[in-house]
Amino acid sequence: MYDQWSEVVLVLTQKTDTDPGIKGMAQTSARIAYGFMCLTLCWGVFTATGWITSLTGRKALRNSHMVLGILALSFGVVHAMSFLFLPDGFTLAQISIPLLPGTLARHELGVIGLEVMIAVSLTGGISRFSSYRRFLWIHRLAYPAVAITALHSFFGAMANGHLGLLWFGGITLLVPAVLLTALRFTPTRYLERLGLVEELV
Repeated sequence: MYDQWSEVVLVLTQKTDTDPGIKGMAQTSARIAYGFMCLTLCWGVFTATGWITSLTGRKALRNSHMVLGILALSFGVVHAMSFLFLPDGFTLAQISIPLLPGTLARHELGVIGLEVMIAVSLTGGISRFSSYRRFLWIHRLAYPAVAITALHSFFGAMANGHLGLLWFGGITLLVPAVLLTALRFTPTRYLERLGLVEELV
């Protein structure tokens, strides 16, 4: 009986070169996570600034921001976990502990970006038990986490030979996120001068 179970475990954990499905799952989940990450950042800027509150209401904005964030994190975790099953895969330590020796820099960027985003999402859940300033400081770590993860995506696409077409889509999603982030931190007087926001009387 013990031998049968050990054979089942061996078959389930065996890494073979003939299974392209796992590699495809890793790539697809990464692309979906990247898209949801950019959408989450954009929607977070809309939530923080209230620029489209009149269309949906603040509570709907906040809830949809959380849903987009959860989807981005879910696909990001699936992407990371799938590396455990690739032929030249990683150990659990390599996909969960940043800056381990012997790990490529592009993979380290992905680990750091994902873990910072997980930390940001956890603090979002406990925001009512913390001061608003502390919550806001931690929540703003999502901006560098998105930048780190975008670099991870860029170097990953380059290493896989998919930089041309794939990164065109990546840039298309990243440009609105970067633009909205820049507008988010631009002083209001400049936005008023440009006519992007109405001057308060």
